[in-house]
Amino acid sequence: MCNLKTPNESIRITKPMRKDHYNLLSSFLRNHHSNRRSVQQVHAHLVTTTAIIQTPLPINLWTTILHHYSLGNSPEEAILLYKHHLHPSTLFYGDSFTYAFLIKSCANSQLPISGSQLHSIIFKTGFESHVYVQTALVNMYVVCGCLHECRKVFDEMPERNLVTWNVLVTGLAKQKEITLARSFFDVMPIKNVVSWSGMIDGYTRANQPKEAISLFRHMVTLTCNHKPSEITMLAVYPAIWNLGSLELCQSIHAYGEKNGFYTTDIRVTNALIDVYSRCGSVHSALRVFEFIENDKRNLVSWTSIISVFAAHGMAKEAVDSFRRMEQEGMKPNRVTFLSVLSACSHGGLVEQGLVFFKKMVNESCIAPDIKHYGCLIDMLARAGRVEEAEKMALEVPKGMANDVIWRTLLGACSYYNNIEMGKRITGRIFEMERRYSGDYVLLSNIFSGVGDYVDSENVRRKMDQMDVLKVPGCSSI
Repeated sequence: MCNLKTPNESIRITKPMRKDHYNLLSSFLRNHHSNRRSVQQVHAHLVTTTAIIQTPLPINLWTTILHHYSLGNSPEEAILLYKHHLHPSTLFYGDSFTYAFLIKSCANSQLPISGSQLHSIIFKTGFESHVYVQTALVNMYVVCGCLHECRKVFDEMPERNLVTWNVLVTGLAKQKEITLARSFFDVMPIKNVVSWSGMIDGYTRANQPKEAISLFRHMVTLTCNHKPSEITMLAVYPAIWNLGSLELCQSIHAYGEKNGFYTTDIRVTNALIDVYSRCGSVHSALRVFEFIENDKRNLVSWTSIISVFAAHGMAKEAVDSFRRMEQEGMKPNRVTFLSVLSACSHGGLVEQGLVFFKKMVNESCIAPDIKHYGCLIDMLARAGRVEEAEKMALEVPKGMANDVIWRTLLGACSYYNNIEMGKRITGRIFEMERRYSGDYVLLSNIFSGVGDYVDSENVRRKMDQMDVLKVPGCSSI
């Protein structure tokens, strides 16, 4: 007997296995395909059974396990499973789904060499003309940056479907091969919303916001059945904030409202809050936030509005929003805490910032990262509490500390003419980086700020000896 257990049930399998037992295992996998432990139990059982009866087991069982591994956090496990147990030398002959999942694993693992090896096996096993398998190959090669191989597979495909074209176009766009992607996009026999959204996203990623907006407008004017979706909206938003156009933001807000995007997908509404903020309209961002129904607001909604206030120096409003969020039963995460700490830093709310930091560590049990430490150190340094800031900087774990933290303190030492601390901090910075001109200039300014022009000149001379070049200042006026 063999027991397969989940938290809620167990299945008893008798050896040797018969067809009904295979069906039971298949049902078990379908019901628990997202449960890693359950899949591993079935995997172990199949390996044992294969060793005992020495005959191939049903393809669908192995393929389901491959599918699970290919989509997991360690997709290379699917490739290892194939190499150890499912290679044709073990009398296993997969179907199109088997090889499609394996290729997906290579793409997710960024293993183009393994993918190329699979490509050879696919050719030998007769799947060289199978559209789904070949589409998976196109995707794998383009995701791994092997554009020549990607083009070769695509050009040699005897049959292509819409998915194939979309994989190629969106993949090239993500690789910032935007001109090549557009050339394929323009000759696509059929386009859908994925094609348009992928191309718009590609222009945004390539820092060509005007082209992204232009393509979005063209898409809106079409009468075909591929109007913009929520994903299209999310793709075009970054183009709008890159242009900083409040008028464009208002236009797309009206379009989204007319088409009901804000009632169907909270992500679109949350992103709109950020777009309004980046376009400089806190009032509009707040209005969008307040428009969201209470039961639909999620943590991202609250974090977005807190970030809006933080970015515009409205520290009190950020703190009030944080407390209001807690009153409504929402638990902050590390991004929420970072936003409110940033607000406290720029708004001079030192004591409140320290309280939030302790709350994050002690109550929410969130380990601070370098950004949280940076906010706290910057907050203390801005308030002139440079000794406390230095003490906090020394508490940053060694593997996490970086020169940005110390440069923040060095700037405070320059502002408050703290020469002794400036020397200590410069020494720590030089242990990590000795070629940044700003460090020498700040230390020189600290000396000259207290009238020590000899040491100030010595720092400048050392800078010349180290051949450290300062970028000359310039003006756009």
